[in-house]
Amino acid sequence: MKKHAPNILTIFRVLLVPVFIWLTITNHPFYWATAVFIVASITDYFDGLLARKFKVISNFGKIMDPLADKFLIISALFVLSLKLDYIHLSIVIIIIFREIIITILRGYYARKNIFIAANIWGKLKTIFQLTGIIFCLLFTTAKNYISFPRNIENSINFSIQAFFWIVAIITILSGLNYFITKQK
Repeated sequence: MKKHAPNILTIFRVLLVPVFIWLTITNHPFYWATAVFIVASITDYFDGLLARKFKVISNFGKIMDPLADKFLIISALFVLSLKLDYIHLSIVIIIIFREIIITILRGYYARKNIFIAANIWGKLKTIFQLTGIIFCLLFTTAKNYISFPRNIENSINFSIQAFFWIVAIITILSGLNYFITKQK
């Protein structure tokens, strides 16, 4: 069972994505969507931890773990952009474009039995994306229960926009670094 735990967590994360989307577009209390996203994010940490601890890194995990992250993050970015209006759609497009290009490149290398682990830029990108998304989801949840003064809410909204432009830059740098690393 130990050797399958990381892959089970990855599959669980993939299954939580439609649950998260459904909770954000229906009339359920928003804290449910926030909780589902946080649980899914935590599984990302634990599947990698367990894979390393039990030395059960699999080709399935090498492919599906990054895809599960992409499904989760991209769905949340669409929610932040289209439903909650926190971030500009161009940020989502930049991130999606990078993810598509890198996924294609990873697929190309995978067909040659070369599996490329995420480097520090990719991990930093994911941490920043998850942190920003979780903050936005928690802030949205809090706004349902706390009446923030308008100037505070405007300042937070501006900070979220600025933060996600930084995330977009880190996303671009992580993609460029992937190409530079592969050229060596």
